[in-house]
Amino acid sequence: MSSPVLFILASLIWGSTFFGITLQLGEVPPAVSVAYRFALSSAVLFAWCALRGQSLRLSLPAQRWTFLQGSSTFALSYICTYTSEQYLVSALVAVLYVLMVFWTPLLGRIAFGTPVSKRTWSTGAGALAGVSLLFHESIWAAWQEILRGGQGHFLLGLGLALTGTIASSVGNLLVVKVREHNSNVLLTMAWAMLWGTLLVAAWALISGASFRLPASPMYWGGLVYLALFGSVIAFACYFTLIHRLGAQKAVYVGVVIPVISVLLSIRMENFRPGPVQWLGMVVCLASVAWALHTPAAAAAKGVADTAADAEKLEKAS
Repeated sequence: MSSPVLFILASLIWGSTFFGITLQLGEVPPAVSVAYRFALSSAVLFAWCALRGQSLRLSLPAQRWTFLQGSSTFALSYICTYTSEQYLVSALVAVLYVLMVFWTPLLGRIAFGTPVSKRTWSTGAGALAGVSLLFHESIWAAWQEILRGGQGHFLLGLGLALTGTIASSVGNLLVVKVREHNSNVLLTMAWAMLWGTLLVAAWALISGASFRLPASPMYWGGLVYLALFGSVIAFACYFTLIHRLGAQKAVYVGVVIPVISVLLSIRMENFRPGPVQWLGMVVCLASVAWALHTPAAAAAKGVADTAADAEKLEKAS
């Protein structure tokens, strides 16, 4: 499957998961729903790998990296995000998650020495500006809440959301380390989701949440959609993109997701965005197009390097 198709699939699925989440609200505590979601996702992935005759075992080094990936991507990030939305409007959390376009290259620079270009910083700033325009009304409402004396809850939610964005960025970089030890994306995802499930379940028990099975068909419909589409398919597309494009480019999926959510809201909830929101969507999509565009000079250099490598291999043989 081509990279543009993977990018579009991940964006469309994650942009629509807000609807699946609304089907689960109020039934059980959020952490319990997250544990159910990733337990089902990991079970499906393990079953798929087993049906294909693949070994389900990982080497100890690979297992260590999948544990770290599960801890950051599927445990800490989701716990912080779900909890932060008890104190912040969800739109503001979406804006904060665009900060991943800065955290990911910055952490890549610290961890792997990957250079960060001016182009990366400029496109990241454009993406943040676009999403801020898209949700400017919600951001203004959050600011008004601060002025009314809600600083404590707001700052707690802000800290949790920022922690979630950093945890997700760390998880993006850990995908590269996992890949170095095992190239089976689905198997390593299964293990990472299993570790995330266990950690989230432990957190739910510590916080006093009860594990009960809801009777609502809508809850189970949302759970199946989130587990199969929002977790298995979307993360498989996203992790493959990280392998092909690098974490710095794949992370721009997170800029398209709010746009998809708003477009779906127009269709399903009769939301009517104003000129500023439309401008924000245009800026978001333009920043993504600019981030994923390969300049002609760079493309030519890549072709030349590939040809040179091929010539060296031919001479060596």
